[in-house]
Amino acid sequence: MVSLGITKAITNLTEAHARLGIVPSTDATFFTEWKALLPPLTDTEKARLDHLKQRYLYYADSGAITEGTVNLILLSPLLETLGFIDPPYQVRSEKYIRFEIEDGDTQLDGLIDALVIHDRLWLIVIESKPYGFSVRQAIAQTLAYIVGAPISPVFALITTGEDCLFVKCDRDSSHYALSDKFTLSTAEGNELYAVAQILKRLVIV
Repeated sequence: MVSLGITKAITNLTEAHARLGIVPSTDATFFTEWKALLPPLTDTEKARLDHLKQRYLYYADSGAITEGTVNLILLSPLLETLGFIDPPYQVRSEKYIRFEIEDGDTQLDGLIDALVIHDRLWLIVIESKPYGFSVRQAIAQTLAYIVGAPISPVFALITTGEDCLFVKCDRDSSHYALSDKFTLSTAEGNELYAVAQILKRLVIV
Protein backbone atom coordinates (compact mmCIF):
# COMPACT_ATOMS: atom_id res chain seq x y z
CA MET A 1 0.00 0.00 0.00
CA VAL A 2 1.30 3.45 -0.92
CA SER A 3 1.66 5.78 2.05
CA LEU A 4 1.98 9.52 1.46
CA GLY A 5 2.61 12.31 3.95
CA ILE A 6 -0.23 14.73 4.56
CA THR A 7 1.79 17.73 3.35
CA LYS A 8 3.44 16.07 0.32
CA ALA A 9 1.31 15.72 -2.79
CA ILE A 10 2.13 14.05 -6.08
CA THR A 11 1.41 16.96 -8.38
CA ASN A 12 1.97 15.60 -11.90
CA LEU A 13 1.38 12.41 -13.85
CA THR A 14 5.05 11.88 -14.75
CA GLU A 15 5.84 11.70 -11.04
CA ALA A 16 2.83 9.45 -10.43
CA HIS A 17 3.89 7.01 -13.15
CA ALA A 18 7.42 6.79 -11.74
CA ARG A 19 6.54 6.56 -8.06
CA LEU A 20 3.42 4.40 -8.31
CA GLY A 21 4.45 2.12 -11.17
CA ILE A 22 1.22 2.60 -13.15
CA VAL A 23 0.66 3.81 -16.72
CA PRO A 24 -2.37 4.75 -18.87
CA SER A 25 -4.14 1.82 -20.48
CA THR A 26 -4.25 1.69 -24.28
CA ASP A 27 -7.02 -0.92 -24.25
CA ALA A 28 -10.34 0.61 -25.35
CA THR A 29 -12.20 -2.01 -23.31
CA PHE A 30 -10.32 -1.33 -20.06
CA PHE A 31 -12.73 1.32 -18.75
CA THR A 32 -16.20 0.93 -20.25
CA GLU A 33 -18.09 1.16 -16.95
CA TRP A 34 -18.61 4.92 -17.39
CA LYS A 35 -20.51 4.57 -20.67
CA ALA A 36 -22.01 1.07 -20.87
CA LEU A 37 -25.21 -0.30 -19.30
CA LEU A 38 -25.90 2.81 -17.23
CA PRO A 39 -28.95 2.57 -14.96
CA PRO A 40 -31.88 4.95 -15.57
CA LEU A 41 -32.81 7.88 -13.36
CA THR A 42 -36.26 8.48 -11.93
CA ASP A 43 -38.13 11.74 -12.56
CA THR A 44 -37.63 12.58 -8.88
CA GLU A 45 -33.87 12.08 -9.17
CA LYS A 46 -33.71 14.21 -12.33
CA ALA A 47 -35.63 17.03 -10.63
CA ARG A 48 -33.26 16.90 -7.68
CA LEU A 49 -30.20 16.93 -9.94
CA ASP A 50 -31.56 19.93 -11.84
CA HIS A 51 -31.94 21.73 -8.50
CA LEU A 52 -28.35 20.85 -7.50
CA LYS A 53 -27.00 22.21 -10.79
CA GLN A 54 -28.84 25.50 -10.35
CA ARG A 55 -27.74 25.71 -6.72
CA TYR A 56 -24.10 25.22 -7.63
CA LEU A 57 -24.22 27.83 -10.39
CA TYR A 58 -25.90 30.29 -8.02
CA TYR A 59 -23.04 29.95 -5.51
CA ALA A 60 -20.37 29.98 -8.23
CA ASP A 61 -21.80 33.11 -9.88
CA SER A 62 -21.71 34.95 -6.55
CA GLY A 63 -18.13 33.86 -5.84
CA ALA A 64 -19.19 31.88 -2.79
CA ILE A 65 -17.36 28.60 -3.51
CA THR A 66 -15.05 28.34 -0.51
CA GLU A 67 -13.49 25.55 1.56
CA GLY A 68 -16.17 23.03 2.47
CA THR A 69 -18.81 24.51 0.16
CA VAL A 70 -18.63 21.87 -2.59
CA ASN A 71 -19.30 19.08 -0.11
CA LEU A 72 -22.14 21.00 1.50
CA ILE A 73 -24.06 22.29 -1.52
CA LEU A 74 -23.42 19.55 -4.07
CA LEU A 75 -21.68 16.29 -3.20
CA SER A 76 -23.50 15.38 0.01
CA PRO A 77 -26.94 16.13 -1.49
CA LEU A 78 -25.97 14.12 -4.60
CA LEU A 79 -25.05 11.09 -2.47
CA GLU A 80 -28.25 11.51 -0.48
CA THR A 81 -30.30 11.62 -3.68
CA LEU A 82 -28.72 8.37 -4.87
CA GLY A 83 -29.17 6.68 -1.49
CA PHE A 84 -25.44 6.19 -0.92
CA ILE A 85 -25.36 7.51 2.63
CA ASP A 86 -27.77 4.96 4.11
CA PRO A 87 -27.29 1.16 4.51
CA PRO A 88 -25.94 -0.92 2.89
CA TYR A 89 -23.60 1.91 1.87
CA GLN A 90 -21.36 3.85 4.20
CA VAL A 91 -19.26 6.91 3.42
CA ARG A 92 -16.04 7.50 5.31
CA SER A 93 -13.46 10.25 5.13
CA GLU A 94 -10.13 8.73 4.08
CA LYS A 95 -7.66 11.49 3.21
CA TYR A 96 -7.37 15.23 3.65
CA ILE A 97 -4.42 17.00 2.05
CA ARG A 98 -3.33 20.54 1.33
CA PHE A 99 -2.46 20.91 -2.33
CA GLU A 100 -0.23 23.49 -4.05
CA ILE A 101 0.40 23.80 -7.78
CA GLU A 102 2.31 26.41 -9.74
CA ASP A 103 0.06 27.61 -12.57
CA GLY A 104 2.19 29.98 -14.60
CA ASP A 105 2.88 32.93 -12.31
CA THR A 106 0.15 31.89 -9.87
CA GLN A 107 0.36 29.41 -7.02
CA LEU A 108 -2.94 27.65 -6.44
CA ASP A 109 -3.57 26.67 -2.83
CA GLY A 110 -6.39 24.31 -2.02
CA LEU A 111 -7.57 21.16 -0.32
CA ILE A 112 -8.37 17.66 -1.49
CA ASP A 113 -10.88 15.69 0.54
CA ALA A 114 -11.19 11.98 -0.29
CA LEU A 115 -14.33 10.08 0.66
CA VAL A 116 -14.79 6.35 0.17
CA ILE A 117 -17.89 4.22 -0.48
CA HIS A 118 -17.42 0.47 0.06
CA ASP A 119 -13.63 0.70 -0.58
CA ARG A 120 -14.16 0.44 -4.37
CA LEU A 121 -15.46 3.96 -5.09
CA TRP A 122 -13.49 7.04 -4.06
CA LEU A 123 -14.84 10.59 -4.23
CA ILE A 124 -12.10 13.20 -4.60
CA VAL A 125 -13.33 16.72 -3.87
CA ILE A 126 -11.06 19.63 -4.85
CA GLU A 127 -11.65 22.89 -3.05
CA SER A 128 -9.33 25.73 -4.02
CA LYS A 129 -8.82 29.28 -2.86
CA PRO A 130 -8.60 31.23 -5.06
CA TYR A 131 -10.91 29.21 -7.27
CA GLY A 132 -8.83 27.72 -10.07
CA PHE A 133 -7.98 24.01 -9.87
CA SER A 134 -9.07 21.77 -12.71
CA VAL A 135 -10.03 18.14 -12.24
CA ARG A 136 -7.02 17.08 -14.33
CA GLN A 137 -4.66 18.66 -11.83
CA ALA A 138 -5.81 16.16 -9.21
CA ILE A 139 -5.42 12.99 -11.30
CA ALA A 140 -1.90 12.25 -10.04
CA GLN A 141 -2.81 12.58 -6.36
CA THR A 142 -6.01 10.59 -6.93
CA LEU A 143 -3.96 7.72 -8.37
CA ALA A 144 -1.73 7.86 -5.30
CA TYR A 145 -4.80 7.36 -3.11
CA ILE A 146 -6.54 4.59 -5.02
CA VAL A 147 -3.51 2.52 -6.01
CA GLY A 148 -3.13 1.73 -2.31
CA ALA A 149 -6.74 0.65 -1.81
CA PRO A 150 -7.26 -2.85 -0.33
CA ILE A 151 -9.08 -4.10 -3.45
CA SER A 152 -8.61 -3.76 -7.20
CA PRO A 153 -9.82 -2.39 -9.53
CA VAL A 154 -10.86 0.85 -7.87
CA PHE A 155 -12.86 3.77 -9.27
CA ALA A 156 -12.77 7.45 -8.38
CA LEU A 157 -14.81 10.55 -9.11
CA ILE A 158 -12.74 13.73 -9.12
CA THR A 159 -14.83 16.88 -8.83
CA THR A 160 -14.42 20.61 -8.33
CA GLY A 161 -18.19 20.87 -8.11
CA GLU A 162 -18.44 22.37 -11.59
CA ASP A 163 -16.47 19.63 -13.39
CA CYS A 164 -16.33 15.86 -12.87
CA LEU A 165 -13.92 13.19 -14.12
CA PHE A 166 -13.97 9.44 -13.46
CA VAL A 167 -10.85 7.28 -13.04
CA LYS A 168 -10.36 3.52 -13.04
CA CYS A 169 -7.18 2.04 -11.59
CA ASP A 170 -6.25 -1.65 -11.71
CA ARG A 171 -3.29 -2.27 -9.45
CA ASP A 172 -2.93 -5.87 -10.65
CA SER A 173 -2.28 -4.82 -14.26
CA SER A 174 -0.61 -1.48 -13.30
CA HIS A 175 -2.96 0.46 -15.57
CA TYR A 176 -5.44 3.31 -15.25
CA ALA A 177 -7.85 5.13 -17.56
CA LEU A 178 -10.02 8.25 -17.54
CA SER A 179 -13.58 9.04 -18.60
CA ASP A 180 -14.64 12.12 -20.52
CA LYS A 181 -15.03 15.26 -18.41
CA PHE A 182 -18.55 16.22 -17.37
CA THR A 183 -19.41 19.83 -16.52
CA LEU A 184 -22.24 21.85 -15.01
CA SER A 185 -21.37 24.84 -17.18
CA THR A 186 -23.39 23.65 -20.19
CA ALA A 187 -26.00 26.07 -21.52
CA GLU A 188 -28.45 23.25 -22.12
CA GLY A 189 -29.03 19.92 -20.43
CA ASN A 190 -27.55 18.67 -17.18
CA GLU A 191 -24.44 16.49 -17.27
CA LEU A 192 -24.99 15.75 -13.59
CA TYR A 193 -27.46 13.14 -14.90
CA ALA A 194 -24.59 11.18 -16.46
CA VAL A 195 -22.47 11.58 -13.32
CA ALA A 196 -25.29 10.18 -11.19
CA GLN A 197 -25.86 7.27 -13.58
CA ILE A 198 -22.17 6.38 -13.59
CA LEU A 199 -22.02 6.52 -9.79
CA LYS A 200 -24.98 4.15 -9.65
CA ARG A 201 -23.20 1.83 -12.08
CA LEU A 202 -19.90 1.85 -10.20
CA VAL A 203 -21.31 0.93 -6.80
CA ILE A 204 -22.58 -2.36 -8.22
CA VAL A 205 -19.41 -3.34 -10.16
